[in-house]
Amino acid sequence: QVQLVESGGGFVQPGGSLRLSCAASGSIFSIGSMGWYRQAPGKERELVARIISSGSTTYVDSVKGRFTISRDVAKNTVALQMNSLNAEDTAVYYCNADVTSRWRLTANYWGQGTQVTVSS
Repeated sequence: QVQLVESGGGFVQPGGSLRLSCAASGSIFSIGSMGWYRQAPGKERELVARIISSGSTTYVDSVKGRFTISRDVAKNTVALQMNSLNAEDTAVYYCNADVTSRWRLTANYWGQGTQVTVSS
């Protein structure tokens, strides 16, 4: 079994910063890509940023230049540094990862989500 646990969400004023972290644990052999998605009220879940094992990253256009995704391969963690936050960034943020287990089975996993609220 594999678990993804997020931390770092909260309330911040416009222009502020937050850092989200996600740690994967369990019967892990390796992790391919890791990423962050978000879902705002009444909207579909969308990809925010993703990073593969080589370090190559992808960002949704709305966060380019403001958010930075990073990962520690040895620790099975991924982080999302969010700067210059605005109200449109308010959402539940979910960690996501493609994990290969010790039994060499690969599956996609989700964290439980962490709320980010940007408001004055």
